[in-house]
Amino acid sequence: MTDTKYNGWTNYSTWRVQLEVIDGLEPEYFDLEEGEAMTLVDVHELADAMQSYAEEVIFSGLGYDERRPSNLMEDYARAFLSDVNWYEIALHFVNNFKG
Repeated sequence: MTDTKYNGWTNYSTWRVQLEVIDGLEPEYFDLEEGEAMTLVDVHELADAMQSYAEEVIFSGLGYDERRPSNLMEDYARAFLSDVNWYEIALHFVNNFKG
């Protein structure tokens, strides 16, 4: 099994979304309160809310401050494409069409 951890996070994608989309948001944004109330949070529901928020930010073309345009969608697509093994795809393609 390959270790894909990145800067202490599960993988690069998790780290990058945390850094560029979620970091800096206050609990109030997700209708939460700091302190002891945080121990009562349903983490699965919070994760779903964060995913919805990230998708909205990324696909809307606006950054989280909503006043300045963001290139997150393009940046994320390029990061994903940079992980593609293009040689492997080309080799597979050539092998499929060899006489």
